[in-house]
Amino acid sequence: MNIDRLTPIFDKKSAVILGYGREGKVWLEILKQLNCCTEIAVADMKPQEFSDKSIRTISGENYLEKCADYDIILQSPGVIIKDKLNADTKAKILTQTEVLLRLKPCKIIGITGTKGKSTTSSLIYHFLQANSVPSMLIGNIGVPPLERFEEMTPETVAVCEMSCHQLEFVQHSPDIAVLLNIFSEHLDHYVDFDAYAAAKRNITRFQNKGDSAFVNAELFPMQSESNVFSCDFGNKADVWTDGKSIFLFGEEIESEKIKTQLCGKHNMYNIAVALAAAVKAGADLQTCLDALPQFKGLEHRLERVAIINGVEYVNDSISTIPEAAIAAVNAFGGADCLILGGMDRGISYDILGDFLNTGAVRTVILLPDSGKRIGELITSPSVRKLYADNMEQAVTLAAENAEYRVILSPASASYGFYKNFEERGRYFKELVHALENK
Repeated sequence: MNIDRLTPIFDKKSAVILGYGREGKVWLEILKQLNCCTEIAVADMKPQEFSDKSIRTISGENYLEKCADYDIILQSPGVIIKDKLNADTKAKILTQTEVLLRLKPCKIIGITGTKGKSTTSSLIYHFLQANSVPSMLIGNIGVPPLERFEEMTPETVAVCEMSCHQLEFVQHSPDIAVLLNIFSEHLDHYVDFDAYAAAKRNITRFQNKGDSAFVNAELFPMQSESNVFSCDFGNKADVWTDGKSIFLFGEEIESEKIKTQLCGKHNMYNIAVALAAAVKAGADLQTCLDALPQFKGLEHRLERVAIINGVEYVNDSISTIPEAAIAAVNAFGGADCLILGGMDRGISYDILGDFLNTGAVRTVILLPDSGKRIGELITSPSVRKLYADNMEQAVTLAAENAEYRVILSPASASYGFYKNFEERGRYFKELVHALENK
């Protein structure tokens, strides 16, 4: 059984689960099944209660510091470490991603990037399934890396979406690594941008000879002993696209052979990289292309919600950076109403301000908190700026002002207003569907 391979890691050691979300719950089940730790604790900002009184609970403002007393710290993604722990304590941190990569019970394709990783991961999995390759989709996409650990066999290919949080403390890398891009993001979790980028780059840092990596050409040179292939949009590379055709290792896949429901030229890049990674994992290229038209895309990513009174409403709640909002508008060839704003993490919006001042969008609806700062950058008299206090007001303003397309693409995080971008997107869709019933 795969689970038995974890015993040497935990035998006669004390372990604390840091963060009791979905991964934390999986960690607890694993530790209880192993039954080899000298002590098990759960540390979370919110107090937790367990019927098993042998499980110690740690909570409160100083819960992080108390974890230093344990032999192993089992970190969950999203728990902000930053500079709150010293180097010795950080050395005790173990993640599910690291355990999966260290033990490698099957072939692993790891995918990361600031944007596009969920779509690319899902595409790779879709292609492998079409080729009847035994595979599973796990990781940051919603399934903790070890949740299906027992199902993995040497014949399995695990397609694992990896966030910066999951990669920050790893010492191993996947058999096939995909690094799509790195933009300014999650800086509230890191000391600086370099620390964030370093976490992303860990996906290739520990690869061995015989492994493969597909890396955005702008991120070269890479620290890796693997076979590294460059990927790009608009520029020739090992894997690239001009927005119409796809080029894999010098061979052109003509545009008429690429049938897809995905919108936007940036998704052509995601498709190109996904094809390359799937073929590297053993999939047949033509079978992948034949399966592409059936891939519908993911919720909250350029998702068409409804057409009401001739106006199309698009949910792109996944958008948390300026580049994503720009890509959303370009994906549809324009919009006359764009909803922006959310948690203000202090990132630069200069590139978005420049884009909006070209008149690419006629009406911009701005939400707290970052909307105020974005609005200050919009100086063109041809752009109408409307400020909303909340999403309900924003949708009402959009319905009153839009003529053909409304896009929610906030270019900002959801935290502080919503639990996550999914909750924000679903609320937007509820409000849009409510318009249909008026």
